[in-house]
Order: sequence, then structure tokens, then C-alpha cells
Amino acid sequence: MAMQPYSDFTPSLKPAPPGTVTGPMAGHEFLDISLYLKPRALPPGLNRDEIAAQRALDHAGDIALIQDFAAQSALTITAIEPARRLIRLRGTADAMQTAFQTTLELYRHEGHNFRGRVGCLALPCDVAAVVEAVLGLDTRKIARRHAIIRPRASTAASFLPNAVAKFYDCPPGLTGAGQCIALIELGGGYRDSDTKAAFSDMGLNPPDIVAVNLDGGANKPSPDDGADGEVALDIQVAGGVAPGAKLAVYFTVNTDAGFIDAITAASQDRANNPSIISISWGGPESSWTAQSQAAMTSALADAAKLNISVFVAAGDNLATDGLTDGQAHVDFPAASPFAIGCGGTLITVETNTITAEHVWNEGSSGTGGGISAVYPVPDFQAHLNLPANVNGGGPGRGVPDVAGNADPNSGYVITVNGQREVVGGTSAVAPFWAGLTALINQNAATPAGFFLPTLYSAAATLRDITQGNNKPSGSTVGYDAGPGWDACTGLGVPVGTAMLKLFLPPGVS
Repeated sequence: MAMQPYSDFTPSLKPAPPGTVTGPMAGHEFLDISLYLKPRALPPGLNRDEIAAQRALDHAGDIALIQDFAAQSALTITAIEPARRLIRLRGTADAMQTAFQTTLELYRHEGHNFRGRVGCLALPCDVAAVVEAVLGLDTRKIARRHAIIRPRASTAASFLPNAVAKFYDCPPGLTGAGQCIALIELGGGYRDSDTKAAFSDMGLNPPDIVAVNLDGGANKPSPDDGADGEVALDIQVAGGVAPGAKLAVYFTVNTDAGFIDAITAASQDRANNPSIISISWGGPESSWTAQSQAAMTSALADAAKLNISVFVAAGDNLATDGLTDGQAHVDFPAASPFAIGCGGTLITVETNTITAEHVWNEGSSGTGGGISAVYPVPDFQAHLNLPANVNGGGPGRGVPDVAGNADPNSGYVITVNGQREVVGGTSAVAPFWAGLTALINQNAATPAGFFLPTLYSAAATLRDITQGNNKPSGSTVGYDAGPGWDACTGLGVPVGTAMLKLFLPPGVS
């Protein structure tokens, strides 16, 4: 079949990378990329196997089209996974540049070497009609971890993760048995000795943990890599709240391809069968291409179809999300309408009880949150009086949805690289909520899944946080907390036993 004329694939538009060009790509070097097909409507209520079978039928023509394109472009198809809508392609840099009509160059920025491109990719018109995203040609970092590590002696207060679970009234007697929590990691690794020590401190047996390596990612702990603290935090908080749950840790590379591949892999993982995904990584919404946002949101929508709850940290750089353009920015993927965005608070504890709680804001760091500039107001927020985007924009999806303890000054005691540290950040809130949901799922008739429509109609199951803001010190850019939903802590923090009752079968107490 003759190849159709090419046209710009505008969702792939990418600005020039930061850093300096160090040279052109070696034309003979082999590259692996991920091509995602546009989703097609599915009947409701399908399980993983049924989705795989349905998509194999629905996308048969799309797959054949990509096979023809690959053959004519000197590319090899290394994997076809209809359930994930994913086709993996391999070829030389020369072949990739010709196939997608782009130029790849090598860059270096802040000690990181990567390949990058500028502008739009191009595709044959018939291929472009079925493709959602072409990812992996550009390997610049897409996300940062949302954990803040401080020496234990420098903090005002700190708590073991299972103690924080008691502060939030997580249901006693439940362990999350029979559930699996997926933890997405874009770097770092964990040591069994750290896990053993941390759970010994909590008086718990270590959970069942399995590492899943994707796209060249692997469990590679290193004392010089701050990402180890992120991985340890996720494992020890999720496992501290739900010590009976299995933890599947998906290690991937910090690129848009790696990040999205990890979400689709976890969602479709028949071996580990996670019912919850925790994500403690993200970046400013404005730093993502349209195709990457679309592919991520489709991946999260697929998780929702499979009744998987996905919790995402809302960021640790206040309302600006760490950018210096004088504007407010929300973090992505927390801003996706299929993510449960998690903001942060500071707690004051006396005699094992939270006596005060307000928005986490240390002036230069604190909870992210705001109004999306990309996603419209979702149905589950339509009844709220959401503020306008403080940049002068209109309405949009409000972030976060929920919150929990995140300030390092009331942080979590975590063991990492043999040392007990205090770790905070909204990175702690996502695995905390993941652990709580594992407790709920243990007794619920069906997994809670994407529960925001239920939660927004039953906000009394949370405790409202009304004090504080997420404005950087000396700035007016940001949002204030107040009664009801706000762009700092969402609907509020959990009351665990009330959350459990919300999802129990009728007649079960």
C-alpha cells in the first residue's frame, strides 16, 4: 500500500529543550519508542481480559495500518498490546528521523544527557488519524519527585506512618489483605534492609513487595540519588497504613514514554492485579505536550474503567509549581480529570490526636493546587463554586481533591540508605490515601475505583481544612483555604472510618 502524504502531527509540538546541544544523534543507533492508538469507546463493566479481546477487534485495522507504516519506514514492531493500545517500534535514529520527519540531537542539562527534538513530528494522514501519541523520541525528564527529605534532628515533630494512620482514624482491624497497590517510580530504588528496619520500627512485618522493571528502569538504589527517599517513602507509607497489601513497584525511566508506559502496564497487569495506583511524580501542566497529556489521561481513564483508584501528588512548590513566570500552574498528572489529586497539610499532635491542621506552606515550598488551564470543570465538580484561575483565566478542573499530612515539620520517619530521615511532601499523601483505600477495598463489595463522583457528593466523610494558603512568600499568586472545597486541600483530609462506611455493602457495618 502506498504511503499517504505527510502532515504535521500538531499534538506533538515541543519547544527546544533546556541545556546545550552536544552533538547530532549517531544515525546507526537503535531507538525504541511507544506509539499509542486513539481510544475507542468500550462497553462498561469489562474486565482486563474482556478489554484486551475487545480492543484486539476494535483496533485490528489500526494495527494493520501501523504495521504497513513500520514496514515502509524500516522500523520493526517489537510489541503489540491492544489492551494498552500500545505498539512498540524499534529502528535506527536515521530511520526514526525519516519516518517522523524530525531531527534528533543530543543535549546536556544539569548533569543529565538526553536526546531531544524541536517542533512537530509528522505522520502520513491515515496514520495520524488513528494515533494518539508518539513517545520516546525525546528523552528529556518529564517529572520531578514530590518528596522533601530533612535530617530528623532539624524537624519540629515526626511520626511513623502507622501512627499517622491512627491520627486519621484509619479503620482498625483491617490490613489491606488481598489488595495490591501499584507504586510508580521514575528513578531510585529500595533496599530490603531499609524495609525491614522501617517496619520493625512500626512493629509490623514487612509487606510482600515485587519490583516490575519497564523501559530500562530498574530497582537501582544509590545513596547519591535522592529518588531513593521517594521510593522508600512510598513503600513505607503505603505499607504502614495497609501492611497486609502487596506492593508492586513499577520502575521506569523519567520520560513521558516511560511514565505513561508504567501507568498502562500497571493497569493491565494480570499477574499483580493492582486495585490502586499511587503516583508521587509530576511536572507543571504547561511542560507537557498535548499528545503526552492526552495519552496520560487516556491511560488514567483506562484505569478508571478497570475500577482502579489512582492517587497523584499535587506538587510541593505551592501555586506556581516551581516556575518563575509569575503565573500559577497546576501539576500534572494530578490535574487529569481521572486522577485523585492529593494536597498537603501541617498537623499539630497532642496525646496522639490531631489538635490543629492547616495548609502546608513554608514560604518557598508547600502544597500545589489551583485551576487547570487545560481541563474543563469535570462533572463531579460542577456543583462547586470553583474560583477562577488566578492568571486571569476562566474555569477549569480544580486541584487537589483530597489532602493529608505533608509538611516535613510534621513529617514521616522513613528509613532510607540505612538512615532514619524525616520525609514530607505531597509524595506522602498519595501513598497514604492508597493505603487507606486498600483497607476500604478489603471489606468493600467491589473496589472503590475512581470514587470522586461519590466523594464529592459525600464530602462530610472528610474533615475540612479552612486555614492557610499556597501562595509563595511575598507573592499574591495562589489560592486561600476556606470552608468547603479549596485549591489547597480540596475537600479535606480523611476520616478513615467514615470513608469505610461510604463504600461498605448495604447492611454491613
